[in-house]
Amino acid sequence: MGEHIVKSYEEELAHLDKQIALMGGLAEQNLGYAFDALEKRDPQLAESVIRSDRAIDNLEREIEQQAISMIARRQPMADDLRQIVGVLRITGDLERIGDLAKNIAKRALAIAHEPHPKPLMTGFRHMVELALRQLKDVLDAYAERDAERALKVWREDEQIDATYNSLFRELLTYMMEDPRNIGLSTHLLFGAKNIERVGDHTTNIAETVHYLVHGTTVADDRPKGDTTSTTLIVDVHDKG
Repeated sequence: MGEHIVKSYEEELAHLDKQIALMGGLAEQNLGYAFDALEKRDPQLAESVIRSDRAIDNLEREIEQQAISMIARRQPMADDLRQIVGVLRITGDLERIGDLAKNIAKRALAIAHEPHPKPLMTGFRHMVELALRQLKDVLDAYAERDAERALKVWREDEQIDATYNSLFRELLTYMMEDPRNIGLSTHLLFGAKNIERVGDHTTNIAETVHYLVHGTTVADDRPKGDTTSTTLIVDVHDKG
């Protein structure tokens, strides 16, 4: 009887991992499609991203219900409890990544009929590719319980921040060159900020993986390179 209970419990934990993988895959897909909709000015693709976010939300609810049920029925201790708590943390971050992809899709709808400057979109694409790679790597790190791989993702968040800072300055310049660019640039700024936030949630997941493996939080300060909060002040001062 005891072996049956243990096997059943392991199957439930394995099912949680499969659900996380499914949810992560949907978040990756939506993020990629949201940028494609923005770059290609494809309102139909943008709409499909917005609709498919419901699947991510539904998965979050299913995973939460299963995790809470397991805590109530199994009363897990130590490593098992840590795994279930980690799952709840990761689902929260993946749900937010899904929301951020949906937000980009909404921006894509808003500017679907406006031409996008190619140099700006090149920088945007680079930022999205970084975010997608890091999201895939951190999900693989979770699946393999690889804390070192997770820490590598954690350290690389500065690359997304640096790209965001560069894109932010380009968009400011583009707006100052011609006020007619302000509407488009504002939407792109919000879109870029959404990608930067995806990087933050990916970093959260990396910290959770480290916690799952070692039972401790990451000792170092989180790497952070977003300097845009002071960029506008400096630019306005210089213009004066």
